[in-house]
Order: sequence, then structure tokens, then C-alpha cells
Amino acid sequence: MEETEQLQIESFQQLPSPSIFASQIESKNVPAVFRGSIKDWEAFTRWNPANGGLDYLQERAGSSTVEAMLSRSAPVFYGDLRSHERVPLPFSTFIGLCKQRMANAEGHEPAPSDAQEQDPLLSGDAPKQIYLAQVPIMNTEDQERVQLEILREDIQMPAFLETKELASINLWMNSALSRSSTHYDPHHNVLCIVAGCKQVVLWPSSASPSLYPMPIYGEASNHSSVALENPDFSLYPRAECSIKYSQKVILHAGDALFIPEGWFHQVDSSDLTIAVNFWWRSNIMSGMLEHMDGYYLRRILRRLTDKEMNHILQKASSSGMEKQKMHTHKLLSNGEADHNHRDLVQACEQNDLQEKGQQQRVSLHVLEPYALQVLHELVSLVHDRVNLIDQSQLVESTSANDSAVNMKGQYDKTATTNLFVLEDDPVAKILWTLDPYTIQNVLLAMAHNFPRTLEALILHLLSPVGAEVLTRKFDEMDQQITEENRNKFYEVFYGAFDDQFAAMDAILNGKESFALKAFHNVLDKYLGVTFDVRKLSTG
Repeated sequence: MEETEQLQIESFQQLPSPSIFASQIESKNVPAVFRGSIKDWEAFTRWNPANGGLDYLQERAGSSTVEAMLSRSAPVFYGDLRSHERVPLPFSTFIGLCKQRMANAEGHEPAPSDAQEQDPLLSGDAPKQIYLAQVPIMNTEDQERVQLEILREDIQMPAFLETKELASINLWMNSALSRSSTHYDPHHNVLCIVAGCKQVVLWPSSASPSLYPMPIYGEASNHSSVALENPDFSLYPRAECSIKYSQKVILHAGDALFIPEGWFHQVDSSDLTIAVNFWWRSNIMSGMLEHMDGYYLRRILRRLTDKEMNHILQKASSSGMEKQKMHTHKLLSNGEADHNHRDLVQACEQNDLQEKGQQQRVSLHVLEPYALQVLHELVSLVHDRVNLIDQSQLVESTSANDSAVNMKGQYDKTATTNLFVLEDDPVAKILWTLDPYTIQNVLLAMAHNFPRTLEALILHLLSPVGAEVLTRKFDEMDQQITEENRNKFYEVFYGAFDDQFAAMDAILNGKESFALKAFHNVLDKYLGVTFDVRKLSTG
């Protein structure tokens, strides 16, 4: 992804002002690290487990009941509710578990606390499977859920957030090594490390196809479907590219990280890590009016579809296209093209030109050698698949999805390997290599000399990817010729068809089929939504 290379995370040793943060950091929607930015917090010294911070927290907020995440998949904590449960837990009990963890690390083996003996959740391996994730210290949307408001006075909002309307402030605390599953948040986020260490791996939203986001209609739609610690590439082949698009940040106590909305992130926490995060709505979401949602949805889906169409075409390797040109030049150099050309003219003139009578023709001999060979290959493709003797049967079949015809003029679904892959379609491959001048001359030569062959090419051999390539070549040509010449070209081109509207329909229907395939890919890659793709090839 080209844009990923431009989304490099910056690191700052000093905190920016609110105006600089808003104009130069937040507006870019790219993460940023602020080193040592919260060392002046009261919490930085008071909560430090190495300096009696656990005793302080127990005394200060031990009587509070918090909602803990209990996961049997620890040390990995998945956001899907099917993978964990939320359980009420006295904050003092969790602090007790942290103290035991510290004692064990120092070689002591304290007796289990009374709370552990009474609560089966805290026996065995359960302490390692508990994570205080997103415990509210402040929440403007649901004040009743605030569980640790008493700790608010120990933390200071970073100065660059002074102008923001915060949605919530949350505590994150683990007693053992833990990892959050890969996900994104619907708010801008500043993650502040009070004690311990976190490693954060980040991906921009544009990398979501390689992360297979959960279906948009699901409960955990902001989470990745891929377990990156043990990915199954047979199920998630695009996930092999995920590391390529990722960036890694190591945060130590005192550091803060700005994570923009929509950026996927996976967080690994060391033993006894304490963090606080601030969430606020972005300007984009704050300014988005609900009655415009449908419009923005269509605009975004259209833009992603256009991007996907470009991606499908660009996947055709340049080497593959060069081979096509080398093949043509080889034919030209050994004279085979001229020999084939003479045979082609003799075969086509009798069938095509007898219906055109006195129509003015473009001499094939004035075409440049490369254009002549292209013409030969296109006409040969048609004649390989169409029985020109039964021309009437061919003309009657005008379905835009008839991308291949057999020798009897009937649609053959096996004749084309993939209707949407450029490298699998011989017509699309040829058209893709042509410059605007060449394609104009080739199509005019076909329209004047071989109109029935051109008709068969457009109505029966033009696949969805071929239709997309042809219209793109038309666009390129339109940009380089005058309006008068443009009008003359299309008059001659469509005038070669008995029914010019059928030709227009064939091209446009094929182009829309290609766009529909791209749209399907977008729904799958970005929204985790699929539907029956068989309808794409049957119209």
C-alpha cells in the first residue's frame, strides 16, 4: 500500500500546544508518541508498584467494585463477547492478586488471601486470566458506569487536550503478561503508561483487508478475525501481508501514545502494567450530521470501489504485460505477422466487407507494424471462437455477459478462466498494452474493414474486465484528441454495429459487472460481508 509508507509514526520529546496538536498531528490522523510526557502526574509516583503504589491504590479505591475481563484464552484477551465475560470484582481483590504476583517474582510464596479462597474465579490459573480493561474513571455518556472516579485527582489531562471534550477516561491494569486482540476504536485515543511497559503494533485503516475485520453487523465489528499470534493463512491468506503494513511502538512508564480513530492496534503488556487512556470524538465524527449518513456511506463505498477496481487491474504484473509486447515484437521480427496478415485479410474481406459494399475503407497497409499485429491478434481471437458462416446466429445473441462464444456461436462459460482477472483474459491483455493512438487506429480499422468481427468482439468476447479496460482506454483517448475527432471516432465505431445501442449496453453492462465484483471485494475486505458471487458472472 503506497499510502502506508507516508503514515509514519512520529516521536516527540516535548508536548505540543493544543493548536499545534490539532493542526499538525491530530489532523493528519497518524499516531504520535510523546516521550516522558506524564512524569509530572501524581499517579506516576503514587501508583508505582515498586514504591508501594499497590498499597496506595488499595487504600484509595479498594472499596470500589470494578468490572473485570475474565478470559480462558489468556494471555490473549479477545474483544468478542464469545471469548470472555465481564465479572464484578472488588478492586481490593485485584490489588491483592497484583501483590501476590510481585511476591512470587521476588521469590516469596505468600498464602492465598481470604478473597481467593472464597471466590472460585480467583483459584488456579484464574488470576492470570483477569484483566482490568477500560474501567471508567470518567464517562460523559454513562456516568453510572464510572467505577474509579476517586482516582481522577491523581491524573492530569495532557495540556494538548485542554480544548477537547472528552468522552471518557479509563484505567487499564494487568497483573500478568497480557495481549489485546487487534482492534480499532471509534474515538481518538491518548494512551498513557503510568507503570510497566506496553508494546503497541499499529495498522492504518487502509490495511484492514489484511486484518479481516469482523462483519460490520457483528457484536465485535471493530476487531480483527485473525489471531495474529497464530494466524491460519489458509483461512486468511491476506493476513500474510499484515506485518508489512504494521508499525511497532514500545512505551515505557511516563510515555503517551496518540492512536487516531480507525487505526487497528494490538497491545502487549508486561507484568503489572498500569495505564490510563483518554477518548474523545474526532472533528469528522463530531461534525457529521445524521441526515447525511446515507450520502457519506455511498460516497465512501464508491471511492473504495474505484480504488479496488484500480487494484484489480494493477495486480496484472508489468512483466506479464511486457511478455505480451515481446511476443508481438518477436512475430514482427520474423515476418510471421505479415504472413498472418495476408491470410487474415483474405479470410475477413469476403465475410465482413460484402455487407458494407461501397463503404470507404481504412487501408490496413498504412497501419504501423505493431498496430497491425494487434489487429491480427484481436481478429484471430474472434475467428477462433466464432463460426463466421453462421453469422446470423451470432448476431442474435447480444447478452453483455456473453464474454466467450464457442465455434457454434453459443456462450461457453469455460472459454474464459476468470471474467474479472486481466491476465486471464486475452482480449483485455491486448487492450491493456495499447496507447490511445494505437487503440484508436486499431478499432477504426476494424470498424471499416471487419465490422462483423468487431461486433462479435464487443458483443461476445468482451468480459467485464475487458469492458473496464476498453472504457479506460476510451477515456485516455478522449483526453488526447479534439472534440471533433472524438465525435468522428465514436460515430465510426458504433456505426459498425447493426444495433449501436446493443454495443453500448454490452460495454456498459460489462463495466458495471466489473464494478460489482470490486464492490463485493470491498464489502468483504473492509466490512466482512459476503454474498453469492455466482450471480456476478450470470448477470
